[in-house]
Amino acid sequence: MIGGHLYPRTWLHAVPAGFKLLALLAAATFFLAQSDWWMFALAIAAVLCAYALLGRQALKRLTHLRPLFPLLAIIYLLQWYLEGHNQAAVSAGRLLLMILLADLVTMTTTVQEMLDAITPVLRPLERIGLDSRRLALAIALVIRFVPVLFDLWTRRREAWQARTARRISPMLIKIFVIDTFRMADHVAEALDARGFDARSVPPRKRN
Repeated sequence: MIGGHLYPRTWLHAVPAGFKLLALLAAATFFLAQSDWWMFALAIAAVLCAYALLGRQALKRLTHLRPLFPLLAIIYLLQWYLEGHNQAAVSAGRLLLMILLADLVTMTTTVQEMLDAITPVLRPLERIGLDSRRLALAIALVIRFVPVLFDLWTRRREAWQARTARRISPMLIKIFVIDTFRMADHVAEALDARGFDARSVPPRKRN
């Protein structure tokens, strides 16, 4: 999981995790209702400027998004055929913008910081029997895993291209899936070692 974090620390690391998560939620809500492609173009340009302000290492992370471009192209072409240029650009731009914003948050926020920010918000759910810390951990891991999996795929693809000039093989996808499950097993083992094993949780007292 460390591979997705940005070093050295930057000004964005100092921003509280709760504020960054709220800003991400607000941006997702706001841009979900937008329907003009130029707004997404301006927003993406602003986010790219934020990457530049974070330094060379942050800009280098943008190369990890290259595997996303074929998907964006497919989305654009399908939407262009069905609904025209504006809707096509909006759909592709919305996806790219949210991935860039999510990466800004995850690369400058540790899992522990996300847990500390999310857990208090979920604490009222304990009244109906849910464990707020476990639920917060699940949400934090989902957010955190996205750039990590992008990085894993990029490294696998670059290694493949360095060994052969052939197109991406289904075997590479199989290896990527195996690596993903192996990473999930390692994370599960680490969580068990740190006291998140469900079998070790004492039963709730009955009133």
